[in-house]
Amino acid sequence: MAQKMIKITLTKSTIGAKPAQRKVVQALGLRKLHQTVELADTPVTRGAINKVSHLLTVTE
Repeated sequence: MAQKMIKITLTKSTIGAKPAQRKVVQALGLRKLHQTVELADTPVTRGAINKVSHLLTVTE
């Protein structure tokens, strides 16, 4: 069975963010503003998204 994928886009800058939040964004594979990555929908990914949800847009 194929795993469900979600698209994550960095919509706000990490300039004012805390260092830990910047690391989470980087761990998600996001480097530049408006960059989109497609990741597997796992509890680990969901937890990372919840940490920096104010900087991201998530599409199911």
